[in-house]
Amino acid sequence: MLRDVVHNVSDGLLGFATKTGDGRSVKIGVSPVVSDAPIVITGDMDAAKIKSRLGLSPLADAAMDSVQGGAGRTYCFPVAATTAGNIGEVKKTGDGGGTLTTDGSPTNAFSIIVKITAQGGLNTAAFTISIDGGKTFAEETTVPLNGSHEIAGTGVKVKFAEATEESQKPSSFLVNDTYTFETTAPSMTVGDISAAIDKLKTFNEEYEFCHIVGSTGLAVWQMVSTTQVELAKTYHKPMFFLLEAAYPDAAAVRGSGIGESKPGDLTDWALQMEADRKKIKNTDIQVCAAWGRLVKLDGTTQIVNLAGLCSGMYAKAKVHESIGKTRTEAGFGVPRTQLLDLLPEGVDNSIIELLDLAGYLTFREYDGLDDFYVYHTKMMCPDGSDYRYAEDVRVKNKIIRETRKEGLLILNDDIDLEDVQGELETRAKFMFTPLQRMIDEKEISSAVITVPEGQAATIIEDETMRVKIRYLSRGYIREVEVDLGRSRPNNE
Repeated sequence: MLRDVVHNVSDGLLGFATKTGDGRSVKIGVSPVVSDAPIVITGDMDAAKIKSRLGLSPLADAAMDSVQGGAGRTYCFPVAATTAGNIGEVKKTGDGGGTLTTDGSPTNAFSIIVKITAQGGLNTAAFTISIDGGKTFAEETTVPLNGSHEIAGTGVKVKFAEATEESQKPSSFLVNDTYTFETTAPSMTVGDISAAIDKLKTFNEEYEFCHIVGSTGLAVWQMVSTTQVELAKTYHKPMFFLLEAAYPDAAAVRGSGIGESKPGDLTDWALQMEADRKKIKNTDIQVCAAWGRLVKLDGTTQIVNLAGLCSGMYAKAKVHESIGKTRTEAGFGVPRTQLLDLLPEGVDNSIIELLDLAGYLTFREYDGLDDFYVYHTKMMCPDGSDYRYAEDVRVKNKIIRETRKEGLLILNDDIDLEDVQGELETRAKFMFTPLQRMIDEKEISSAVITVPEGQAATIIEDETMRVKIRYLSRGYIREVEVDLGRSRPNNE
């Protein structure tokens, strides 16, 4: 080759940040969709698009809540649930002599209404169906000749039957005859969840946390706590898990009970929650005990655990930022047009405080502010832990992820054994790069990385470089105390 002017481009000199996984999460939940690979949901998808990808399922509902809360990218792992959903009793209003029965295995909790829109019998009458309690109805359909109709995407079948008396058959179904029934969603067992979490061991995208969709209890929390440690230590996947506490049933509530006009006493339920929490001691486990009546992305109103909404808030918050921040421009307040109220009835400040002190994530309202807010992002950490809040844990995990990347780049380096300390300190400087970036981004206040002395005697034998990282986190204002008093006039 003839000699000439040759240009070799050096890239990466400006020090731009690489992908960190900030704000990205995994969701594991029930869905009829079968997929070996995770299904990606992005923040620009509408409700119809999310449902088309995840089916009419609890996983789709949670993904919608996350998008509504601010999520940009979520990796969804659909699970075929072991425990099937149930179909409730059919209730009829109207004078027609026909009947309607149900069959199938519902994919989600639905409030189904079948309304007759044209009079007649089989192959003559017409009907329309709503699966959201009457907010929307499907197009009018003729009652099939065999009476059977499958409600698309729900896993539910209905069967029309004409009146038994021959003279009534032509008018078996009259206009405005209505059949209503409820379904419950299928649910995952401990084994279902464990098997899904195992997939994370070989899932190598960058993400911060995993949301387990659906109500869970102590047995699941204990299993997830054990698995989280394994993922962090064995598979180098530092992440926290966001779980949903179950809605308290009437048996756990003294007084008038949930669902009635008067609120019951939730103290016994909260005390049991406190007892369960004491059996979990893990900084990277968070359980949301907040429920509310939410106007969802698809326009329906449902009673939901607010973990899905929280996962969206985490996605738009910086790692050091509390999603309980009340400053308006932070955008973490949930307006009352979206979150209609907190549930169950009877969740007052005393119950919220009990759950908060126990270590659960809760929501509250403040006199003087219009919206609902996350109270504290408590983690199920041991007593005395430095990592009591999600913002503490998110910063810790980011430091682990990012310094590990730099550490991987010096594996199998050879060093001068005449100057072990100097050689190791030179390499430690590379590991400080992400820490400096986090300081510049105001995610931490400061950091120091040091190489303990005396490694010259051990490096030949165990070939291990040891460094120590200490960082100063950001500070947080959790309470404001005002000293108020009257002053004397200036002329005295």
